[in-house]
Amino acid sequence: MHILVFGQTGQVATELAQQSGDEIKVTCLGRDAANLDDPAACAAVIAASEADLVINAAAYTAVDRAESEADLAMTVNGVTPGAMAVACAARGLPFLHISTDYVFDGSGIQPWHPADPTGPLGVYGRSKQAGEQAVRAAGGAHVILRTSWVFSAHGANFVKTMLRLGATRDHLTVVADQQGGPTAAADIAAALLTIARAFQAGTGTTGTYHFSGTPDVSWAEFAREIFVQAGLACTVEDIPTTAYPTPAQRPANSRLDCSTLTRDYAIQRPEWRYSLSHVLNQLKES
Repeated sequence: MHILVFGQTGQVATELAQQSGDEIKVTCLGRDAANLDDPAACAAVIAASEADLVINAAAYTAVDRAESEADLAMTVNGVTPGAMAVACAARGLPFLHISTDYVFDGSGIQPWHPADPTGPLGVYGRSKQAGEQAVRAAGGAHVILRTSWVFSAHGANFVKTMLRLGATRDHLTVVADQQGGPTAAADIAAALLTIARAFQAGTGTTGTYHFSGTPDVSWAEFAREIFVQAGLACTVEDIPTTAYPTPAQRPANSRLDCSTLTRDYAIQRPEWRYSLSHVLNQLKES
């Protein structure tokens, strides 16, 4: 099976490339080959491709900057995925698209089910919501995979930030009233490849699914575990979100109900502490 991936240097795209092999060939496209600012160009790449399935692992992810770059965020996250999905539908190719917990308003304490009403709090969430709607409207075989709190040994993410700060400080304040499931990019890539194999076998199910690490924790709890596993003597003080203001509002409740993904694809929620240890080992080796 040949999979065309939009994205090359991002966390999930990097992991997809690393997990490819004899069974699955993964071709990752960078900005030079597929400019996400140009929906028509991305659609043309799909139309000319010999791929069996397409994964969109690229996005505008600068949550705070999106508040001042709304048009660009909406193009990259909203319009372009729709153009990709239309191009896939025209060729009968399954389309897998990564989305986010930010499509929800973060209220309550119960895990969000894929069928729950969305209500994004900021521009980034609204742009991702628009992308989901456009993918569904294209009418082709697809999976929208919402995930949360992505980390890996690549790129910029919370784990690498905590390691950098924890190496030079003995005390940090970290938000403790936002809850979610940290999710390793490697686990997301593995889930996407499992879904891809299902479509290749004719058993893929179109729909919107959730995938996140378990158990759900706060950012402060996540930070403490990072320091424990990394052997860093840095203490973490819990603070409320109001003590760390940002241009974009974050959802307080990012818990995701992943049961339908388990039901339809037999994919279990990964234990993020185990995945974290693997990422830390990767960073040590590099």
